[in-house]
Amino acid sequence: MVHYQASLDATFAALSDVTRRGVLERLGESEASVSDLAERFRMTLTGMKKHIGVLEQAGLVTTEKVGRVRTCKLGPRRLEEEAAWIERHRQLWSARFDALDEIVEQLKRKEKTDAQRKRR
Repeated sequence: MVHYQASLDATFAALSDVTRRGVLERLGESEASVSDLAERFRMTLTGMKKHIGVLEQAGLVTTEKVGRVRTCKLGPRRLEEEAAWIERHRQLWSARFDALDEIVEQLKRKEKTDAQRKRR
C-alpha cells in the first residue's frame, strides 16, 4: 500500500504543475531536448531540468544524454493506477450526489405538500 500511495503522490505532484503538464503534452507529439523545452516554455535551463526531474521521478518522462544534448520522451508509465483511483472516487462522489439529489427532491415534495395543506 505504501508503494502504491508513493506512486500516486509522485504522479499527482508531477501533474499538479501547469508547466509539467505542458511538457507532457509537448512530448506526446515527439521527443525534445531539455533546451528546446526550456525555450518553448520561456524558462531557464535549470528550471526546466527541475521540472524534468520531477516528471522522471514519477516515471512519466525518460531522458537520454547523447554528447551534450539531453533528450526527453514520454516514459513507460501509463496512468492506469491513477485512473483507477480517480474512477473509484468519481463513483463514490457520484453516489453521494445522487443521494443528495434524492433528499432535495423529497424536501421539495414535502414543501409542496405542506404548502397545499396550508391553503386548505
